[in-house]
Amino acid sequence: MGRYREITSLTIAKLPNPLRSPVVGSVIVYLLICLAAASVVAIGAFSAAGVGLLRGVPLAEALMGAVWGGIGAATATLVALLLIPFIRDGLGLAEDIRLLEVASPAHPLMKELITRAPGTYTHSVATANLAEAAAELVGADALLARVGSYYHDIGKIRRPVYFFENQQSGFNPHDEARPLLSAVIITSHVADGIELAKKYRLPPKVTSIIGQHHGTSLVRYFYNKAAAIDTGVFEADFRYQGEKPSFKEAALVMLADSCEAAVRALRQPTEERVSAVVRSVVEEKLADGQLDEAMLAVGDMERVVETYSGMLTSMYHARCEYPPVPQATRSPVDADKHREPSHT
Repeated sequence: MGRYREITSLTIAKLPNPLRSPVVGSVIVYLLICLAAASVVAIGAFSAAGVGLLRGVPLAEALMGAVWGGIGAATATLVALLLIPFIRDGLGLAEDIRLLEVASPAHPLMKELITRAPGTYTHSVATANLAEAAAELVGADALLARVGSYYHDIGKIRRPVYFFENQQSGFNPHDEARPLLSAVIITSHVADGIELAKKYRLPPKVTSIIGQHHGTSLVRYFYNKAAAIDTGVFEADFRYQGEKPSFKEAALVMLADSCEAAVRALRQPTEERVSAVVRSVVEEKLADGQLDEAMLAVGDMERVVETYSGMLTSMYHARCEYPPVPQATRSPVDADKHREPSHT
C-alpha cells in the first residue's frame, strides 16, 4: 500500500494543473489500461492466427479464431474496467488518491496558503508531522491526519495579518481592536476554511477536520483581555462556533495544533517545560469536553502526550550559542582570494 501511494502521488504531481482532478486522472488511467489491453489482445490474436497457420489450419478459420479470441479478451477487459471503480471504492483507494492529490504543494489552495500566509503554512507542516506520528500509534489514518493538518487553518488566508505567525515588523492589528472584535476575527477562520474547502472540493473528511479542529474552545487570550476591562463579559461570546471532533484524526489535529502553538510561544523550551505545556493542553481539552466524541482511549491520550512532547522538544529545544566568527585576515596584495600568487 505504501508503494502504491508513493507511485500514485508522483504520477498525479507530474500532471499539468488542468489535469489534476479525480475525473481526468481516472480517464487517463482507464485509457492507458485500454491501450495496454488492446495491445495484448492484438498480440494474442495474431499469435493465435500464426499458430493456426503453422498447424495447417485454413487461413480463414485461423483468422476467425483470432477474431473471436480478440473479442472475448476485449469483453473480459471491459468487464474488469467496469468493476475497477467498485473495487477501488470498496478498498478505500479512491479517498487515498484524492488525499494525495490535495496534499501536493502544487494544489491551487495549498499554493495560496504558502504565498499568502507562510507563517501559517509552516505551523501547518509542523502540526502535520505531529498528527501523523500520533495517528500511527493510536491506529488512526495517518494520511488523513497529515492532509487534514495541512488545511486545518486554510481559512487564515482571508485575513493572514490578524494571526500572530504571519505578522511582521512587530505590527499587531489586535492592539487597536476591541477584544470581542478580535475574537470574532480569530474564530471566523474556521467558517472561512470550510467555505474554501467546499469551493476547492477538498475531501469531505478534510473539510470536517477544518470545522472541528477548534471545536467549541474558548479564545482564552481575548476573553481574559475583555474580562480585565469588563467583568460582565460572557464566555460564550469568546468561543468557537464549530463542532467538537467526532473522529480520531480530527482530535489529533486539534491537539497537535494547540500544542505546537503553545510550545512555540515558550521562551525557554526545555524538555520539562515542553512536556508540562503539552500535558496541560491535553488536560484542558479533556476538561472542557472537547474530546468527548473523539473515540480516543485514555491510553491513546498518554501516547499523544509522549509523542508530541518528544517531537516538540526536538523541534524547539534551546540550541547552543555559536562563538563569533573571527575576522578574516586580509590577503596579501600579491595574492587573489584563493591565495594564488598574482600574475599581474
